[in-house]
Amino acid sequence: MLFSLDQFVFGMDTLNFHELQRQTQWKHRNTSRVGARDARQFTGPGDDTITITGLLIPEQTGALSALLDLRKMADAGGAYALVDGAGTVYGAFLIESMNEGQTLHDRQGVPQRVEFTLSLTRTDDDKVVSMSSAAGPIGDVADGSDFAGYA
Repeated sequence: MLFSLDQFVFGMDTLNFHELQRQTQWKHRNTSRVGARDARQFTGPGDDTITITGLLIPEQTGALSALLDLRKMADAGGAYALVDGAGTVYGAFLIESMNEGQTLHDRQGVPQRVEFTLSLTRTDDDKVVSMSSAAGPIGDVADGSDFAGYA
């Protein structure tokens, strides 16, 4: 398992990705001052976004149905716990967008190569919904927020 977004597991039999980029921001508000630099005050965490890109080749790795599963999760509008293969919990993430490019279609119109980009944005941890009925508390959050015990 590379990562899981709630019950959706990124791996060789679903979606294998080749790049993950994370951008984290922090908010600092400024106040103008005469004859001096602006005063700045830290006001808390800002946006935390993760972009996952990958290649799906249905005959070799992954399944086209995995893209449909992610679209259904995005359609539900929920936030999902993001966990890596080592057990680090990154927090609650929303699926903001998914881009896919299909090439090498067979006679039935099924693509033999699909490039995809998935964009996730962090939200409040209390917004997590679970696709499973056995969702429990969440733990070991990578950024110190209060998830406790998700596996």
